Amino acid sequence: MKLLRHGPKGDEKPGLLDPEGRIRDLSGHIADLTSAHLGKETLARLKALDWRTLPAVATAGAPARLAPIVADTGKLICVGLNYSDHAAESGMAVPSEPVLFMKATSAIVGANDAVVLPRDSAKSDWEVELGVVIGTRARYVEESEALDYVAGYCVVNDLSEREYQLERGGQWDKGKGCDTFGPVGPWLVTADEVPDPQNLDLWLEVNGKRYQQGSTRTMVFTVAQLVSYISRFMTLHPGDIISTGTPPGVGLGQKPDPVYLKPGDMMRLGISGLGEQQQTVHAWNEELIDA
Repeated sequence: MKLLRHGPKGDEKPGLLDPEGRIRDLSGHIADLTSAHLGKETLARLKALDWRTLPAVATAGAPARLAPIVADTGKLICVGLNYSDHAAESGMAVPSEPVLFMKATSAIVGANDAVVLPRDSAKSDWEVELGVVIGTRARYVEESEALDYVAGYCVVNDLSEREYQLERGGQWDKGKGCDTFGPVGPWLVTADEVPDPQNLDLWLEVNGKRYQQGSTRTMVFTVAQLVSYISRFMTLHPGDIISTGTPPGVGLGQKPDPVYLKPGDMMRLGISGLGEQQQTVHAWNEELIDA
């Protein structure tokens, strides 16, 4: 089942993607797609619905906006250097334990929403990543049981301002949490449709050029290991998203010179079975962020 939220900012509605690729509205069954709807019982109830009876969302003209997949994500937890070849291109050692940092929830936007560069940005970069959406509260869970706590998976673009992240002192968060730097979606694919999260292909293009091409098979730490590990440091709540790291091919790692995002660039990225995102990059524009 592919769950989603659609509609303009502030007026989003819950929906699902039907087998024919159309958005069906779920407003008659749930008010919105929130953390309260990610438990196994609610997901089973939604899956049992006959999608043919759900209203199709009109797509004449411009397609419906795809909003962030969960209305009330409490934490966006990211994993750094989780692909050994990406660590190498970044000039950093492969970690012996997962590197964790937080991305501000104010960074979260829809899959195709505008990406707005922060003021004076010089080194903004892209990162396609597998997102793991928590469905059941997890605290000190065993690795063997960790996937039972997962509601589903999604595509994440973990955008990063490298100067802020690496050259301005302190922790990585200041280069990771900029407004619009966390596109998620286009939909939440429930865990029953992803039998092996360690066998997914990831890719990302900028202006039609393929920069990233990888597979979750090469993760240093698996999804199950990450859920278990993170749950030992903080309680994971329904709606929390873990962004599990990126394969090689980021702008920072390009040779002979890094390549960074500029206004007008178009990013397109996706993960097998989880859909695609597409974002246009804009110069700083506060009205665009708030629109």
